[in-house]
Amino acid sequence: MPPVDVVIMAAGKGTRMKSAKPKVLHRLAGRPLIEHVLEAVALLGARQVAVVTGHGAQDVEDALARGADRAKRPAPAFVRQEPQLGTGHAVMQALPLLEDDGVTLVLNGDVPLVEPGTLQALVDRCGPRQLVLLSVVRDDPTGYGRILRSGEAVWGIVEQKDANEDELSIREVYTGVLAAPTALLKRWLPRIGNRNAQGEYYLTDVVKIASEDGADVVALKAADLLQVEGINSPHELAALERAHQRRKAHSLMDRGVRFADPERFDLRGTLECGQDVEIDVNCLFEGDVSLGDGVRIGANCVVANARIEAGAVIHPFTHIDGERSGVVVGEGALVGPFARLRPGANLAAQVHVGNFVEIKNSTLGHGAKANHLAYLGDATVGERVNYGAGSITANYDGANKHRTVVEADAHIGSNCVLVAPVSIGEGATVGAGSVITKDAPAGKLSVARGRQVTIEGWKRPAKGG
Repeated sequence: MPPVDVVIMAAGKGTRMKSAKPKVLHRLAGRPLIEHVLEAVALLGARQVAVVTGHGAQDVEDALARGADRAKRPAPAFVRQEPQLGTGHAVMQALPLLEDDGVTLVLNGDVPLVEPGTLQALVDRCGPRQLVLLSVVRDDPTGYGRILRSGEAVWGIVEQKDANEDELSIREVYTGVLAAPTALLKRWLPRIGNRNAQGEYYLTDVVKIASEDGADVVALKAADLLQVEGINSPHELAALERAHQRRKAHSLMDRGVRFADPERFDLRGTLECGQDVEIDVNCLFEGDVSLGDGVRIGANCVVANARIEAGAVIHPFTHIDGERSGVVVGEGALVGPFARLRPGANLAAQVHVGNFVEIKNSTLGHGAKANHLAYLGDATVGERVNYGAGSITANYDGANKHRTVVEADAHIGSNCVLVAPVSIGEGATVGAGSVITKDAPAGKLSVARGRQVTIEGWKRPAKGG
């Protein structure tokens, strides 16, 4: 197989979007439209990817460079189309970057859901003298270039504004995607004219030129409409977003996930689910998320870059975002409602984190509890610790972060401040309202109201006593 080079057209303004932002930078499933295209292209193993920019060129180029860095893939090459004189003119700008020995695959940056398998099929069909188009049959083809056929052979594409009455009745339309031998494409493109209603150089005119040159022109029909839907207005963007999310939800349901309502679910990344997972309404998943067997996610939760282990329950209105560090919620843990887990939160099995508790860069041991109105930052909390309402770790001194250690079976009373660096010993108790600035010894009661003291001979009451 010859090497594949890809040209992605991303120069359009998108007037109907009513936005100053370049059209390809509008977001679907949390990412710019063109990022979805680049992800599909990455799976082809293309030799080179060239993006043609125009309107908002610098913004597009900067955004794609950042995206390539995050995805750990090479940034595409950029060529600018100035002024924008049509799709054929756009591809001409990339010709100096293309080697004659390859196949050129032309894509649109605002058609985000085209699948790698579809693109591979076009490349595989493209022979030494064969131009391959991707087409689709639409119930309403208004606005699209119609495919002109004689049996299997395609001999032209006519744009909506240039079509006659018979041509307007054709329902098979061109999607903007094609594959061509690069050496031939370089011969065909300079022969395109602009004698049409728009006064532009249409890429679709290469079909007629190729046919006149004796090349075979074929059109492969897309398997489904969603793959080739482009974005031209906020209405179309919203409709495609919902169709895309519906497809994601149904794919998860096919694997056993139970949704209260699949129409009220959003996935902006990857979601791996075990058996018997239940997801309530209005939940958003971002980044890389895994849910173990029997996990339940309550209504109106945000979960990003996290691993939720078997049997855990995330109660409604909880916000979890691990960013780069990740978050782990252990088996059988209970989180929320209205809890917040930030990067580096690591909860062991059977941990309870209740309403209005925030945890960052902290580890909570098996069975530890922070049930109300608390903050734990840069802390190591042992097994079975009870962390009282209104208590916080004061982990930042204005210049540096410091760590707090609370050892197993310690009890922290309500409204306490643990001023890091500080350690609370195993089985120690910190009296309510204390400001702890010195290590509290194991098994003792420490109280600090102006001055920290340890009360000798004190014993914690037995449970039920």
